[in-house]
Amino acid sequence: MTEAKKVPAKKVAAVEKEPSLWDIFTKGIWKENGIFVMVLGLCPALAVTSTFEGAFGMGILVILVLSMTNTSVSLIRKVVPDTVRIPVYVIIIATEVTILKMLVDAFAPALATELGVFIALITVNCVVFGRAESFASKNSVPKALLDGIGVGIGFGISLMMIGFFREFLGTGTIVLGKTLPLGFEYTVFETLGLSKYAFAVLVQPPGAFMVIGIILAIITAARQKKGVKK
Repeated sequence: MTEAKKVPAKKVAAVEKEPSLWDIFTKGIWKENGIFVMVLGLCPALAVTSTFEGAFGMGILVILVLSMTNTSVSLIRKVVPDTVRIPVYVIIIATEVTILKMLVDAFAPALATELGVFIALITVNCVVFGRAESFASKNSVPKALLDGIGVGIGFGISLMMIGFFREFLGTGTIVLGKTLPLGFEYTVFETLGLSKYAFAVLVQPPGAFMVIGIILAIITAARQKKGVKK
């Protein structure tokens, strides 16, 4: 009988490198940006970005909700049965959004008036629910928290960009302290006299589509140009 030849074992597949905490935090800011990359959560992007302060306020709220929701879902991920996880996530998000809305009503009534029903609608924001289901339910608390903060910052930056261009190009100024409880009110760029050159349509509902479309076109062109160079 001939002895079978022994073939040394070799690893043919490289082990996928586990993302670091920094990677988890930063990917939501740009690589997986909710609005400009994933094109999700456009409802608040269209509705609350007529002013920079409104967009900024909504961005802060989304960061807080994502952070709390991801942390809560990660904490209970091992004890909640798969059959009821969706209703449980909805209850968690709705509870945290309700508490946050009560705080905004109490301490920032002008912001609550401007954002209106869209604070409560954070409960059904696909970005918030999507991160809870796809990431927080499968990862540890530190990772889930950093993911929530990163995705929230990316979402907030997108809202603020849209709000800045809509208000500045639509009115020629940026008003600070009118909506947020800053303790003062100041109008930026007022001395430049740009209001007579403003496009008022940009602060109207169609203006949101126009600004988002232009920003998406610029980002897409830049990414394609970068891909061609590679």
